[in-house]
Amino acid sequence: MNRIGLVILSIICLVWTQPTLAKLEIVITEGVNTARPIAIVPFKYNGTATLPLNLAEIVAADLMRSGKFNPIKQEDMPQLPQTDGEVDYSSWVSTGVEAILVGTIEDDTLDRFTVNFELIDVLRGQITGGKVQALKDGRLIETKDHIMFERKVIIATSQFRFYGHRISDIVYEQLTGERGAFLTKVAYITIEYEDLYPYKLVVADYDGANEIELVKSPEPLMSPSWSPDGKKLAYVTFENNRSQVYVQDIYTGKRELVTSYEGINGAPKWSPDGQSLAMVLSKDGNPELYLLQLSNKTLTRLTNHRAIDTEPSWAPDGKSIVFSSERGGNAQLYSVNLATKRVKRLTFDGDMNLGGSITPDGKHLVMVNRTRGNYHIAKTELESGNFQVLTKTRLDESPSVAPNGSMIIYSTMHGSGQVLALVSIDGRFKARLPASKGQVKSPAWSPFLN
Repeated sequence: MNRIGLVILSIICLVWTQPTLAKLEIVITEGVNTARPIAIVPFKYNGTATLPLNLAEIVAADLMRSGKFNPIKQEDMPQLPQTDGEVDYSSWVSTGVEAILVGTIEDDTLDRFTVNFELIDVLRGQITGGKVQALKDGRLIETKDHIMFERKVIIATSQFRFYGHRISDIVYEQLTGERGAFLTKVAYITIEYEDLYPYKLVVADYDGANEIELVKSPEPLMSPSWSPDGKKLAYVTFENNRSQVYVQDIYTGKRELVTSYEGINGAPKWSPDGQSLAMVLSKDGNPELYLLQLSNKTLTRLTNHRAIDTEPSWAPDGKSIVFSSERGGNAQLYSVNLATKRVKRLTFDGDMNLGGSITPDGKHLVMVNRTRGNYHIAKTELESGNFQVLTKTRLDESPSVAPNGSMIIYSTMHGSGQVLALVSIDGRFKARLPASKGQVKSPAWSPFLN
């Protein structure tokens, strides 16, 4: 792999071949049959209004897309209970599901609804028959320890999608012990050459809903990166006939020019504390890593090598930065300690590795791996060194890890077009997120937003 090749792959390709810009739709391609069975029973609506969305459908879709659960079909449910008291546990045990979500929706006031839901442990409920007598303060009381979670809340019509994702987060955390990421967002780049402003920076819910166009430009936009509070995006633009790094406030629309040096201004990445940006600059000749303190615009050079250093990504503790470099020959991943400036090589598998990032728990290094000419998403367990290729798609690049570490979103080729795709961190679950037309690239998964 030569120096030009590394620049093309690591700074992100500027050549787009087909028109784009449209809503993303998740298409699951692999892994549902090996996931844990669960039942999301349709919530019973006791009212007269027309509900804007189906809460149970939102929850079922979220849990299926997580790669960890396989909600059974409604026709396979032995009954449709609304509350725990209506559950026939013996019939549910035979379905193999480990948990049931049941609920009701009722009219409250104008444009507002009361939602009740319960997450039920099927096996425990079957053992106890849904009732357990326990001794408290010298007397027997009835407990419901088979109910893992229950809640009553009042929501407005406009909150149905949000609260559906909120229920999904609750169910996911109760059943896995990990925080759910269904209320997160993704940023990505789209292009449509026929448009006067073909390049667009777009933000959407993780599932492609609620798209918002933040920036449109006649020149390429690249490398979106979320601030840790989820309120801003850093990105690269060529709209002034040179590469520049901007920071955009998602909610106010205000943007600020951060760097505009001669040569490359690229690959900005926010620090975990939100105080600085790591980036690639070639203002001194060779592409190197720099650290920009945002409060006073102080610039610190992090690497100094004749090879190209690029694609910075922060370790979760903020003490080191992972980057791609050819300093060992072909492109591999390295880390630089910010206190000592010591550089350490991290990858050795395959022909080359680049685009690396460490998962939020600090246990795995996710990357683009090239082996025998194929570019796939892979991971290395940092403690053991165990290496695993996660994808089998074509020309995979730009991996971004969900804030709970469960999924990876990346860019890949499907047919003749560029699409986004998902793969679970264990490689078992896979999905595509094609736009209804055209291409999308450079995904960035947001941090937790609530």
